[in-house]
Amino acid sequence: MKRYITILTTLLLMFTISCSDYLDVNRDPNVLAEIPDAKVLMPGAQVGLANNLMGWDFGFAGAFWVEYWTQAYTASQFKFLNEYNEANFSNSYQDLTAGVLTDLKKIKTLTEDSEDKGTYFVAEALSIFTWQIITDLWGSIPYSEALKGNEGIDSPKFDEGKDIYADLMNRINALLALDLSNATIDKTTDFIYEGDVSEWVKFANSLKLKLMLRLSETSEYNNAATLAFVQSANLLDSSAKISGSVWSDDEKSGGQEGKRHPMREFQVGGANYLSTNVIASKSFLDYLLENDDPRLNSLFVAPAGGVHKGAFFGDFDSKADSDGNGTADDKEKYSTVEFAYNMDIMIMSDWEVDFYIAEVYARASNNAKAEEYYEMGVNASLAQHGIDDADILDGNGYAEWTNGTVEENIKQIAMQKWVANAKYQHVESFLERNRLKYPSVNDIDIKADRTYAYQNFPVGQLTISVNGRAKLNGTLPQSPMYPTSILTRNVNAIPQKADIGEKVWWNKKAGK
Repeated sequence: MKRYITILTTLLLMFTISCSDYLDVNRDPNVLAEIPDAKVLMPGAQVGLANNLMGWDFGFAGAFWVEYWTQAYTASQFKFLNEYNEANFSNSYQDLTAGVLTDLKKIKTLTEDSEDKGTYFVAEALSIFTWQIITDLWGSIPYSEALKGNEGIDSPKFDEGKDIYADLMNRINALLALDLSNATIDKTTDFIYEGDVSEWVKFANSLKLKLMLRLSETSEYNNAATLAFVQSANLLDSSAKISGSVWSDDEKSGGQEGKRHPMREFQVGGANYLSTNVIASKSFLDYLLENDDPRLNSLFVAPAGGVHKGAFFGDFDSKADSDGNGTADDKEKYSTVEFAYNMDIMIMSDWEVDFYIAEVYARASNNAKAEEYYEMGVNASLAQHGIDDADILDGNGYAEWTNGTVEENIKQIAMQKWVANAKYQHVESFLERNRLKYPSVNDIDIKADRTYAYQNFPVGQLTISVNGRAKLNGTLPQSPMYPTSILTRNVNAIPQKADIGEKVWWNKKAGK
């Protein structure tokens, strides 16, 4: 089941209507050629991108594969993700290519030769961002010949990820070279920065930094060049997001179906997937508990009695009493997840960029600047949760900067990124864990001795799914399968992947 917010084109032509009216349903793609003003497509592209980042495919899979959540014992909806079966995220692939990227291409076509440089800039920045997400997930994909059905290209060739990245870098450089001195952006159709050109320039600069840093474990990476860019560029300091204020939702009634945050659709809608299918993963919950992280109660709801508890990842068939308290694992009460009615969706967060900058300085052995931006990232995450107490960064706090080796500092940054992205940037957390390999993976065979595993599993490490352990030969998921549709309908298709353990080209660092 999938419920994504889509856009009714006729309503988008009415500039005076409220933000919530942009969230209506059923946009007809066949009428795009009749739209005289490109900016009316912008809200649909922005909200469509956001909904996919935290929707059915990426929102759930990302949360499971970085072990924020695990499948509940009494349910079965997400066993395929927890068991590392051949997930292909076909819904999101289709939505991002046929929906978001097609709309963004139309916007660019209508504005590239006009005076509307601001709208063009936003569309191209979001297009580069979207292509980056797609190739980071699937690897080699149709790119240079994609979206050209109107030119008679029905079977676009697959481009290698490395080549796609090179072109995306060329595109972002060309975009940043544009003269925007007289550019404007329509405030009513820009849901992310409300027409602020300077914020979009920061977003584009930060997107370039993201592209550069994603290659940190490859021969393509140059930290000196990345550091020089960090020191010269005006980077994002205000999250690019769809504000929770745009949803047609409220705390009591649950709002209007189809007009809520995508995770709220699964929470308060008829399916109730969050309340019946999802519980806290012990891997993540224990890390928060052990370290008295103040974000705990914002990330999870404690069961009756008020004591938080997480389950081993992918162990939903267990009838054992792992903790020895007299209650079998499948009868325990576990912490659950709820999303607020006014929850934001991040496109690119301020903490994400702060952590990127901190990593670049850490790699340059500039610990003072690394610490500065690391602490900014932690504080930005705390602020997003409404927490103004930063004790975890103080002398007795677990997140205190430790001035370790380069690798130790990278690990510390990565671990706080893991926490910060929970409930906000699940697919980004998945990609970054694959790049940096933190949290690391422990090989303890939970099923062989659950009592030993419960008492001895290292806090702050991930585990291999109990029920999926044999699927990927003891490793974690690395990328989804290709959607069947892009292979069977394309005469230039490449072979399907063997499983979801196949790494994309930049995923070079040793580790599972």
